[in-house]
This record gives sequence, C-alpha cells and structure tokens, in this order.
Amino acid sequence: MTLYFALKFLHVLGAIVILGTGTGIAFFMLMAHRSGDVAFIARTAGVVVIADMLFTASAVVLQPVTGWVLMQMTSSTSGELWLQSALILYGVAGLFWIPVVFMQIEMRNLARQALADSAPLPVRYHTLFRRWFWFGFPGFGAVITILWLMIAKPQL
Repeated sequence: MTLYFALKFLHVLGAIVILGTGTGIAFFMLMAHRSGDVAFIARTAGVVVIADMLFTASAVVLQPVTGWVLMQMTSSTSGELWLQSALILYGVAGLFWIPVVFMQIEMRNLARQALADSAPLPVRYHTLFRRWFWFGFPGFGAVITILWLMIAKPQL
C-alpha cells in the first residue's frame, strides 16, 4: 500500500463518516423527537452529542489535512475551480454544523431537565429543534455537493 493510497482511503473514509454519522444523527434525533417521549429524546440527544463529537468532529479535522496532502502529492493546485468550490462549500457546511453542535447540546440539556422535572419539553427545545432541522438542509447539501465535486472534478 502506497502513502497516496492510504491518504486517499482516509480521505474517502472521512467523507463517509461525515455523511454517515450526519445522516444517522439526523434520523435518530428526528425519530426521538417525533416520539414525544421526553426520556427517549433525552437519551437519544445524549448519544447524538457524543457521536457528533467523536465521529463527525474527527472526520471534519481529518478531511482538510488529508485533502491538502493529497493535493500536494498530485500536483493539484488550489486554483482549480472545482477545488475552490469544494473548499467554499466546506466552509458553508461548517457554518451550519458548528451551531448545530451547540443546539444539540442545549436540546440534550433541556430534555434532561424536563425529564428530571417530570415536565414537558419547553418551548426553547422546540424552537431549537426546528432550527436544527432546517440547518441540516444546507449543511448536508454542501457536503453532498463536495462529494460530487471530489469524484467528478468537473472543469468549471
């Protein structure tokens, strides 16, 4: 196995982890929310926060590092329009993902507090959930477009 292959494998694996973990988190959080069960929501939100920190954050750090090294190894330049577009979209994805992390933490805390108080979820939880839901569309859209750009490398 060459260094190039190992780095490319890690880069692709990072993309898979970002998309897979993001999709899984979104699905499980949505299903928990739809259940209306405060205990289920609190447990799910707790796991979601851990998964995002452990898997997504690791992959988010890995992607630019492996991408930069691969770019150096292949004599690609940051002047290529497909790569510039991918980098801009990576920033867009980050602008939506970073607030989502904090929303998830707050939703987890609100659900845990509601559970401890034997109370319904507060209005703030529902407001955060709606924002979290809608932030997913541009965040995922950007990541899926980046994946397409990386595979197709179109001459833009």
